[in-house]
Amino acid sequence: MSENQSHPVLGLGKAQFDSLYRISQLLNKAAYRNTLIDETLDLVVDVINAERALFVRYLAEEDGFSIIGARNINREKIPDLSSFSAGILQQVIRKKIPCLYHDVQSDPDLSQFESVLIHSIKSVIGVPIFYEEKIWGVILADSVENRQAFTEENLIFLDFFSNLVSLALDKLIRFEQLEAENRILQNQLANQPLPNMIGDSPAMRKLSALIHRVARTDATVLILGESGTGKDLVARAIHQLSARKEHPYLAQFCGSIPETLLESELFGYKKGAFSGANSDKKGLFEVADNGTFFLDEIADISLALQAKLLRVIQNQEIMRVGDTQITPVNVRLLAATNKDLKSMSQKGEFREDLFYRLNVFPVTVPPLRERRADIPALTNYFIERYHGASLSVSKEALALLQKFPWPGNVRQLENVIQRALILCDGDRLLPEHIIIEEDESGDLKNFEGTLKSLEKKLLLARLEKFDGNRTLTAQSLGVSVRWVQLKLKEMEEK
Repeated sequence: MSENQSHPVLGLGKAQFDSLYRISQLLNKAAYRNTLIDETLDLVVDVINAERALFVRYLAEEDGFSIIGARNINREKIPDLSSFSAGILQQVIRKKIPCLYHDVQSDPDLSQFESVLIHSIKSVIGVPIFYEEKIWGVILADSVENRQAFTEENLIFLDFFSNLVSLALDKLIRFEQLEAENRILQNQLANQPLPNMIGDSPAMRKLSALIHRVARTDATVLILGESGTGKDLVARAIHQLSARKEHPYLAQFCGSIPETLLESELFGYKKGAFSGANSDKKGLFEVADNGTFFLDEIADISLALQAKLLRVIQNQEIMRVGDTQITPVNVRLLAATNKDLKSMSQKGEFREDLFYRLNVFPVTVPPLRERRADIPALTNYFIERYHGASLSVSKEALALLQKFPWPGNVRQLENVIQRALILCDGDRLLPEHIIIEEDESGDLKNFEGTLKSLEKKLLLARLEKFDGNRTLTAQSLGVSVRWVQLKLKEMEEK
């Protein structure tokens, strides 16, 4: 059969059959309805020599239409329905069969439509799209002056096209329904408690949402927060919620460890690399292959080790101490610090390029004083963990715990509860069991935060002391009430 010969039954040429085959391939590959329609409408315009093609969703309850896709002969998107004839669309809906109009301008039933006259539409083809035996939408193609009129062959082609779209819609609508259900489940998951982390305060809910979001990716995460806030628990939660959860999770504390020892732990070593290296040894990066590696207190590693760590992040490869061979690794890196890495990098104390590689997705763990609502739940958790038996906490003891600023955060609270359990002989924790030593009261020599955070800490402490009275707070600090109000507004905005 030659290029221009028609099929004896269908009346379609080989070119039209080839186009239908190409369209069926597109429909099978498409993941979303709008992508599918844009590409296939371009083919329709080419094959039937139209100037425009439109695909609309029919809204039966409103007896109206919603545009899904519209294209012109220049492969440009047409953004709205206003330039198409709603009257002709309604004709297709009413007749429920493919419709071909050779000369719209001379047809008294169609030339009355305003859009037909304004846009000088000459020929129109419209075919209904069915889904579950109901009209789901309409495909329409038209031509204006100086274009050849449509033929019966064009109508047959477009009818075949509409059937292909109907079949694809069944698959795509079900796929999108599954996607919507998946998004709902992901949203519900984001509101679930974090593994091994206690608390339902607004600060913890915000943290939970961030962790659930970043856990689904392979992004490097920099976990920030004061000592004792639980940065290690955040790292473990990210791993447990990630696709790597079935693979190793390893953690290495970087503070107060000699550089050579830390290097051999991280990267491993070759036999004979140094005295005592009697055999090859894998480093932790190799052991954690396909899993997650957490570096705690990363600000404490030397500049030389920082350069090697940068290579791991950039190239996903390591070189053992004393070796010349490169070993590829597939590891997700998490890092934590209670220091200001950006400030350190500006002073030359931390590599700036490494800081930006680590700071892909920063997560700040709130201090306990900013999540006081979680103190009762944390207290009960530690009681159950260290005591086991049922033990209540008096209102006075709980008030004492919630009032304290907790410079040592959750770790300090844990120590205080352990101490109280040792002192308690009954079945109820009382204020006399809550003993916080003077050096735990958060004096300046133990404060590791910035001047800004000290200012915030002092302001909140004074407000608490004066039961929220801003006038008395301002008087005690030697500032105006306006200053107090501005600082509180700044905190709310942050």
